[in-house]
Amino acid sequence: MYVAKSISADHKDLIHDVAFDFYGRRMATCSSDHSVQVWDINDKGEWNCTASWKTHSGSVWRVTWAHPEFGQVLASCSYDRMAAIWEEVAGSTIASQRRQGHWIKRATLVDSRTSVTDVKFSPRSLGLKLATCSADGIIRIYEALDLTDLTTWEIQAQIQTKMISCSCLSWNPSRLHPASIAVGSDNPDQSAGGKVQIYEHMENEGKWTRTSMLMSITDAVHDIAYAPNLGRSYDVLAIATKDVVIMRFDKKDPSLIGPVSMRNTSPVQLDHQGAQVWQISWNITGTILAASSDDGLVRLWKANYLDKWKCIQVLKSDGSVASSALLMQPKDPVSKVYSQLPAPPPSQDAAPVSASFMSSSPTRAFRLHSFFSHTDPPSPRPRPNKPQPHSLDSFTGSPSERGIAGFSPGFSPQDPHYHY
Repeated sequence: MYVAKSISADHKDLIHDVAFDFYGRRMATCSSDHSVQVWDINDKGEWNCTASWKTHSGSVWRVTWAHPEFGQVLASCSYDRMAAIWEEVAGSTIASQRRQGHWIKRATLVDSRTSVTDVKFSPRSLGLKLATCSADGIIRIYEALDLTDLTTWEIQAQIQTKMISCSCLSWNPSRLHPASIAVGSDNPDQSAGGKVQIYEHMENEGKWTRTSMLMSITDAVHDIAYAPNLGRSYDVLAIATKDVVIMRFDKKDPSLIGPVSMRNTSPVQLDHQGAQVWQISWNITGTILAASSDDGLVRLWKANYLDKWKCIQVLKSDGSVASSALLMQPKDPVSKVYSQLPAPPPSQDAAPVSASFMSSSPTRAFRLHSFFSHTDPPSPRPRPNKPQPHSLDSFTGSPSERGIAGFSPGFSPQDPHYHY
């Protein structure tokens, strides 16, 4: 069952990103109007804007939350070549900053000489670290020197990718091997080579080393996302290009913990019928992938116990469910060789759980989609999106309009399905 709710935002220009916090009870939005808004949900399920303030002097491309273990901390990045760290603190606010709520700027990262296109906090197991990528093809990794004072951030590494214009990045959430980051480029030149690179931190050498370049990805990459790893012996990476491409990386010896050589199996290509995919987002268990595209649709993809991917639902711009004719299968020549390790079938006795995700279009409002399932594991986690347009409304529109979709974790510590 799917329920859609439209929420009007006060942004004065296109909304580029929507990000849920760890519990799915708060969300942040950013826009070309140079501002960030923070939204909270009340006991009646209504979303209210609790803070709105100007964060940059240019379009704000992305916003992301840190793990709540480190407090209520946000990071944003912008066309003004900066990334900013924001923290919510208790106490009253002065009248001139009332719309800003209790959010205080703790640090401004000014190392980039070009637009900062993406920003992501690292997994909790790595501490409070922040990765940014920019149009100059450089990944920068920062770390907070003192968790009680977020005003000082030290740049740990600058990775020269030698790609023209990095557009998106994703931390690998797996704890089974050292920290790694995947980065994509939106350079439209197909002759420029692979548009996705993967870097791993070598503890012994104390530096980041490129471990893989996906030469099969030659189209511009607009979003990239590692699937949450809940006990898998392999990693799954989703890439938003013309279609969605899913890559799997197997360890040669899954029993090893630490630096291990990896090999990637043949990719799965999820067909979006010629529509350009702009954003992708995994649910919290890494079993369902949401993808938004410029045809105004959000498609939900899921692999069965034989690891065959299927489109399980298509949602239209008004929140309604599209016709079954749009439930396309992956392109056969690729999908048949995706995996040799079938997962166990889902339990038929699982209790009903709910999940939700946010979608947006070239308007200045957004739409919350919720669905309920008796067989799917608990809820979704959001994934920030490429600095492509817009707001947060339904995907109203023409095929030329692009949208945003992000899963909400949709759980709380009191939730019977909460185990993390």
